[in-house]
Amino acid sequence: MSWTRTLRQIEAAERREQRESQRRQKELARRIKEQEKLSELEQAKLEVEAYENQIEVLLSVYREQGPTWDWKALAASLPPPYPSRLCAREFEAKQRAMVAHPRQKEALLSAIAEACHHDEQEYQEAVKLHEAQLAEHRQTTQLAHRIVSGDAQAYAEALGQLSPFAEISQLGSSVHFTIHSPHLVECNVRVNGSQVIPSETKTLTASGKLSIKPTPRVRFHEIYQDYVCGCLLRVAREVFALLPADSVLVNASVEVLNPATGRVDEQPVLSVVVPRTALARWDFDRLDPSDTVETCFHRGDFKASRKSEAFQPIRPLSAGDISAQTQQQTPFAIVLAEAQQLRAEIQALELAWRPASPVLSEASA
Repeated sequence: MSWTRTLRQIEAAERREQRESQRRQKELARRIKEQEKLSELEQAKLEVEAYENQIEVLLSVYREQGPTWDWKALAASLPPPYPSRLCAREFEAKQRAMVAHPRQKEALLSAIAEACHHDEQEYQEAVKLHEAQLAEHRQTTQLAHRIVSGDAQAYAEALGQLSPFAEISQLGSSVHFTIHSPHLVECNVRVNGSQVIPSETKTLTASGKLSIKPTPRVRFHEIYQDYVCGCLLRVAREVFALLPADSVLVNASVEVLNPATGRVDEQPVLSVVVPRTALARWDFDRLDPSDTVETCFHRGDFKASRKSEAFQPIRPLSAGDISAQTQQQTPFAIVLAEAQQLRAEIQALELAWRPASPVLSEASA
């Protein structure tokens, strides 16, 4: 598989897999422009729908992931085959000449020569294309061999060229990475400020009218916290999909009010170590990003943040903080998360079973 072809396939896959919520958001934007044509009730419903979609887009970034790269398969892939010389036009012209009237022989001989010329042109173009594909294949396999062997520079090249964080950048975040070793990749994420979260909550009243109220500060911070944690999980997913690293250290920075200066400065507020073994066990369609981050080795006090309604600046974790002792504690966090998920499933089954109990009692009586 050539490097360029692989990139094209990824780009096509990303376009096909564009989230429904984003497509819906574009449709809602178009409909808002036409809202003067709608009735008052329709306008209210549209505004609430647009508000809910905005929240959904912010809180669902972690649910998507780019394609998984199999570098071992790429390293062992065969080069593209050499093109065959095809003479389809020549054969077709000769067949016509065999059944043509003798008076047309001279014209058909000229047509055969022209057909041969076109066949040769196509063959030469195929040879040039093969040379380009062969060079791309050589580049891809060389990079794959370096990644499989644990070349840190190759890791950085793959991250830089394939840009797995494009969607997060579109949401307003920027990502910078450091390759500490073939086993540990560090990513520093600059997350959007709290202004990305709507400051007002829009709902419909019982009569179908629009109700706009200030978002409670606690709820506002919960949404922002889930958004920040979701961005970190998305970064970890993209790194694991692209590179064979064992752990990803993700640090998030946001704009925080500095009480000493009275100015808003960019400060690190959350630092998380995500092991590949833990991420493989998570159900991203059902998990809560904040709760999931708390099961990992992290630095950032969520409880204090809820009380102050703002993230507290921290000193980010470093590669040196990820000791063998910390890695030994990771399986306990995984077991704890699985136990919590199992408990939630049991409670859901109990709730589903309770309404059916009276019916069974009557049938038994």
